[in-house]
Amino acid sequence: MKKLFAVLLAIVCALCFANPVQADDSTALTAKGAKVFSANCAACHQGGNNVVAANKNLKAAALKQYGMDSAEAIITQVTNGKGAMPSFKGRLKEEDIKAVAAYVLDQSAKDWKK
Repeated sequence: MKKLFAVLLAIVCALCFANPVQADDSTALTAKGAKVFSANCAACHQGGNNVVAANKNLKAAALKQYGMDSAEAIITQVTNGKGAMPSFKGRLKEEDIKAVAAYVLDQSAKDWKK
């Protein structure tokens, strides 16, 4: 009976505390992404805009229209560049690029309003 109770308690604790840990990880990732974005991307993409090609901004509708509404697509774009967008491969660490992708998706969901 004690073993069964211990197993059930472990399962309940794992379920109850799983989401806050993920939320903290997500918050830390987007906070890191904000710093990397500010230092490397904001010159062209301040407030989710695009100073080179205005229609290809970082707002939710444009990200969806151009197939850039996933972390994978943003990571690929930032890593490899395309058109006027330079490649950040070798300039940013892979973890920094992932953080920027998380930040862009988070901000686009908020329409770039804090």
